[in-house]
Amino acid sequence: MPETTFFHEDRLFPADPVVRGIARELYASVKHLPIISPHGHTDPRWFAGNAAFENPTALLLAPDHYIFRMLYSQGIRLADLAIPDRQGVPSTDPRAAWRLFAEHYYLFRGTPSAMWLNHVLVEVFGITERLNAASADAIYDAIDVALRTEAFRPRALFDRFNIELIATTESPVDTLDHHHAIARSDWSGRVITAYRPDPVIDADHEDFFSSLEAFGEVTGEDVFNWDGYLAAHRQRRIDFMAAGATSTDHGHPTARTADLDPGESRALFDRLVSRKGREGDAELFRAQMLTEMAAMSLEDGLVMQIHPGSCRNHNGPLFDSHGRDKGADIPVPTEYVEALRPLLNRFGNEPDFGCIVFTLDETTYSRELAPLAGHYPALKLGPAWWFHDSPEGMTRFREQTTETAGFYNTVGFNDDTRAFLSIPARHDVARRVDSAFLARLVAEHRLAIDEAAELIIDLTYNLAKRAYKLDVET
Repeated sequence: MPETTFFHEDRLFPADPVVRGIARELYASVKHLPIISPHGHTDPRWFAGNAAFENPTALLLAPDHYIFRMLYSQGIRLADLAIPDRQGVPSTDPRAAWRLFAEHYYLFRGTPSAMWLNHVLVEVFGITERLNAASADAIYDAIDVALRTEAFRPRALFDRFNIELIATTESPVDTLDHHHAIARSDWSGRVITAYRPDPVIDADHEDFFSSLEAFGEVTGEDVFNWDGYLAAHRQRRIDFMAAGATSTDHGHPTARTADLDPGESRALFDRLVSRKGREGDAELFRAQMLTEMAAMSLEDGLVMQIHPGSCRNHNGPLFDSHGRDKGADIPVPTEYVEALRPLLNRFGNEPDFGCIVFTLDETTYSRELAPLAGHYPALKLGPAWWFHDSPEGMTRFREQTTETAGFYNTVGFNDDTRAFLSIPARHDVARRVDSAFLARLVAEHRLAIDEAAELIIDLTYNLAKRAYKLDVET
């Protein structure tokens, strides 16, 4: 690693020299392990086409809502940062957008975003200058020159980052053509998909009816009929499994599940697709569909992920102008004990069913989620996610869940990112934080060093492979 004044080799390790020494030893054993990225949002076309990335702004700034939401909060227009709106990419000069970002890079002091980007600059591009107004052009030029070389094409970076597997996320109406192109190529990188059916399950989604029509076209099923609708899901799940999928993903506003009888389910569906839904029907349908998806997972073996608790698109005018995923999603309180009861009463004791639950509501870790995962065989806890994908968030997760759920009812780490070059940075942070946490337990004589040595490998690598059923090549 190039020497810098702002990117220390002991970052995130405890200040106490004894505990720091243990953390260093544990981290050294996993620093170079392959990366398993079982849940994320990178674009499969990058790996299918292997085209050069366009420019530093398009690669590092435009896809990363962690970065541009901070800048937006300080009054900087997204158009001036070259962030696409509903009409497409603005005409902003990418260098001008980068300069604006660099001038305001001080805003990220102490944030995970700064740690990730510093990692990218130093480790990926060998840049040892701080990013600021004075260095903006030189850093832009250095990155731009690198991106024009074969060594910085997507597949070369994938291999260089020692990525064993990346899972992307596609909707039920995606053709999966990019995944098929990867499979036909002579490249050995493993890029799989995950089934995210939200657009055809969430009747509150702005594209619900158009997505349903596309769903019917892709599957050839009558998706406005309850039986045909369920058959279309089963068919698409098979298609996704053929493209490597081992999991589904559900980003619902709440964790609510339901277990209606078939007649009630059919009547509910009929009301929604005929545009005669009553108040509460959309939420009840989402709840019922989580249980229907769980039933299908028991049939086909796909691991179920539930990502609830985000008030999506809180900024109405910004949603109108720029659409989804522009940094305006806000965490809300989320209840799990009663919400998951219908699903867990049916499937929570099934040895062949796997469900991974995430939260943005940290108050539920010790009160609800850890006790649930510490009891139900089918339930596992997803790692600190989104707003809590941070050193403090990861530490709080371990502190609040380990005593009740242990380590082995969790699933390691996933990066959940669209920003490809930040993947090794995010995994490095997780490995350092877990090493520091285990080191403290060893120093307090709560854990033997040999146990910690096994645990850090499990937390880094084995648990994710096991939870997402990634041990067998697809």
